Amino acid sequence: MNSPLTGVIEETDVIIDFGEYEGRRVSEIKEIDPDLYLQLVQEKELDNIAIRRNRDKSFRLYMNPLMSSKANN
Repeated sequence: MNSPLTGVIEETDVIIDFGEYEGRRVSEIKEIDPDLYLQLVQEKELDNIAIRRNRDKSFRLYMNPLMSSKANN
């Protein structure tokens, strides 16, 4: 079954790359902070966050760098 946040990639394989939960897996966030998980799903739908694969073959959920510049304006 596809995740609304990670698509076909398992939530246990995707690591948050920002915020207070940096370094934790998406599956953990879904359990410990379901409101944040739902917010992340909404941000994904708005293309404000994305998943990328790093050189070490890990998957990271990161915030669009353009969003931080919009917040500063």
